[in-house]
Amino acid sequence: GVLLYNHLQQKVRNAEALAQKYKQQQEALSAQLQVVYEHRSRLERSLQKERGEHKKTKEDFLVYKLEAQEALNKEKQDSMNRYGALSSQHKILKNQHDDVKKQLLDLQLQHNSLKLEHRKSLESHGQKLAQLQQEKDSEVTNLQDTVFKLREESKLLRKAHLEVHSQLLNAQAQMEEFRQLKEALQKMPGLR
Repeated sequence: GVLLYNHLQQKVRNAEALAQKYKQQQEALSAQLQVVYEHRSRLERSLQKERGEHKKTKEDFLVYKLEAQEALNKEKQDSMNRYGALSSQHKILKNQHDDVKKQLLDLQLQHNSLKLEHRKSLESHGQKLAQLQQEKDSEVTNLQDTVFKLREESKLLRKAHLEVHSQLLNAQAQMEEFRQLKEALQKMPGLR
């Protein structure tokens, strides 16, 4: 679960980095478009200035106007083409951003599900551990009772052993007395 959690976090970081990269590209393209508009504005001002300066001859003015109009049309066409390309790219980036957001949401849902599973697993392990601890404590108590009973039995057996040993010594002493008495009787001639 931890490994999967770390893997999912890495995927989320990668998705965020990708979204940041696309955002930077979009900002760069917006700056380029601004430059194009400023350039166009400068061209229009330059055109008006040229009209004022070249009113000397109508022919030159018409030639210049024609050339300037062609240049302006070309610039407009280029600008429109660039704008169309930027607009298409913006749509692509927006779609990719939406996909990344959807993936992030899915990952968050998956992460929440894994967190819930992890918590349930921890609770289950805790219950099992408590049960095992209880069984162990019970077993230890039973073993302690058994050891106590065995010690008591050992004491009784030692006591019985001492009594038997004492009786054996008494029996040996009586046997010795009987032997000595028998020998004494055998030595008496009248009795023989």
